[in-house]
Amino acid sequence: MFDFRQLRYFVAVAEELSFTKAAIRLHLSQPPLSQQIQALERDLGVRLLERTKRHVALTESGRTFLEHARQILVKADDARSDAVAAAAGYSGRLRLAYTVSVSFHPALPQSLLRFGQLAPNVRLQLSEMYTEPQFAALLAGQIDVGFVRDEPLYSKDAAGLQLRVIDHEPLLLALPAGHPLADRDSLQLSEVADDGFVSQPRELASTLYDRLVKLAAAAGFQPRIVQQAQQVNELLALVAAGLGLALVPASMRAVRMAGVNYVPLDDPDASLLLAVACRTHDQSPVLQQFLATLSEAIGAPGL
Repeated sequence: MFDFRQLRYFVAVAEELSFTKAAIRLHLSQPPLSQQIQALERDLGVRLLERTKRHVALTESGRTFLEHARQILVKADDARSDAVAAAAGYSGRLRLAYTVSVSFHPALPQSLLRFGQLAPNVRLQLSEMYTEPQFAALLAGQIDVGFVRDEPLYSKDAAGLQLRVIDHEPLLLALPAGHPLADRDSLQLSEVADDGFVSQPRELASTLYDRLVKLAAAAGFQPRIVQQAQQVNELLALVAAGLGLALVPASMRAVRMAGVNYVPLDDPDASLLLAVACRTHDQSPVLQQFLATLSEAIGAPGL
């Protein structure tokens, strides 16, 4: 069976219509070139070239074979390039999940933009997903990487996952604009102990709910939840309507909603983890390339 070398030799001779010129183009002597063309013809059982001492011409079979030879060589080069790109993480598929609050943090859009520019041939599959379901999806092989807001609850899950911390994001209080404390530079959570709060249901988003309960307990009270919303950005509409206060990550300041003021909490524990999670032993080139891109995008080498 003919090989790629013989195809390249034949294409060179067919395009130059000269063994001498083809040999120069291929950087080899003429005798080996002639021998390979003859071997190709023997293998095919047809004559591809008419030769005289002064003239080389393609036969009808040669013209037909030339078209296919060029296509085969192009496909071979494409296959080689694709294989190299896949090994470097520049092609393939990446299934990425994120919690809705992360969509407001610059780490997500910046890393996606940079990765899209670096590896445009990678098929990105994005999913909005709460933190705990992300851990389950990672362990089940349903996603490859996730932007999460907490560590795994169970040690058996933690053993199979690797978390790389991106940020400990400060938490703010979102208050109705008409609230007496809405224009403060900062406040203690104890100052709003008598106010009602709006939150996500704990069964959906335990991280932020539990953080509110923990911070309130440290401030000496139990928060009174007066209304709930499915998504963290929906909480702001409830705040603007004067239904209660909401504990939100600082990146939510990007959501400019009339009737809502954001006030930092004067509490060193008022922060929320932001990390990227993946399977511990996942050495997928695409995943590793994304993690490297994320490190560069957020200015954290070796993340």
